[in-house]
Amino acid sequence: MPSLRVQVLAEYFGTLLLLAIVAGSGHMGETLGAGNAAVALLGNSIATGAGLLVLITLLGPISGAHFNPVVTLMFWVQKEYGIQKALSFIAAQFTGAISGIWLTHFMFGLEILQSSSKQRTGPGIWLSEFVSTLILLGVIYLAIRVAKDKVALLVAMVVTSGYWFTSSTFFSNPAVTVARSLSNTFVGISPVDIPGFILAQLAAVVLMGFVISAFKKP
Repeated sequence: MPSLRVQVLAEYFGTLLLLAIVAGSGHMGETLGAGNAAVALLGNSIATGAGLLVLITLLGPISGAHFNPVVTLMFWVQKEYGIQKALSFIAAQFTGAISGIWLTHFMFGLEILQSSSKQRTGPGIWLSEFVSTLILLGVIYLAIRVAKDKVALLVAMVVTSGYWFTSSTFFSNPAVTVARSLSNTFVGISPVDIPGFILAQLAAVVLMGFVISAFKKP
């Protein structure tokens, strides 16, 4: 088992690369698609799914490839590890996500420090984030138990499809949500809309915890 320092670094760089993939492909898709949102979303979803497949396959054996505070919280609730590791992972995920956004801005010659003006709010959007996060956590939990060799592929596929069948485009990740508020590009979210997204995501973690506990009971 790698040391905690190595695991935290894997979470940092994995989340950094994930956000660079998400933000970079979104900006590239919108630019090359001349503002066509469907083309931009198609490129964004395919690139994100492909990137996740690679990142989870390579970094999964090191840290578990969470790249997501709600995934870390789900495993912490199951007592897979202690609070120190959970908090270290979450800190790495948030800093990695923000670093990934800034890296993308630098690569594309954009202003590094930005704030998104893209509104994503309303009951339907919040429900979408709740459902998205619940689906993601359910897929991860079940895949580890019944198809461990296919975890990376299953997560990549559910995220790729989630971009298209949810109104919120499957953020399902508090670190991703905060980081994307710092980019006024195709993938952005207005800072004022962050609380609704994160509350929905955390509510899904709570429900998932109850579901897991119920199934564990004899």
